[in-house]
Amino acid sequence: MPSALLRIYLKQNATFHDKSIYEKVIEFLLDSGINGATLLRGIEGYGADKKIHTIKVLQLSHDLPVVMEVIDDEEKLRSLIPQLREIVGNELMTIQKVEIV
Repeated sequence: MPSALLRIYLKQNATFHDKSIYEKVIEFLLDSGINGATLLRGIEGYGADKKIHTIKVLQLSHDLPVVMEVIDDEEKLRSLIPQLREIVGNELMTIQKVEIV
């Protein structure tokens, strides 16, 4: 079966129903039987809002960019996108084919 990598780009402090979006997404993916997901924290970035989110030596930011990476069967991932969209809103999601070695 073809595998795919789903990436979801978020802000660390974004919430959904009083819970961080990334925690809600992780729970949803686990409940959906996805094999695994990893959350990566960025040190600097910006998105559609054109606001730079960064961590500086003397300034600790609580709104850093985070990226969630999920690898599983492509069809399985694509079937979850509508429910994920309800949680993440208009945040950027990408999907690409990958080869698991």
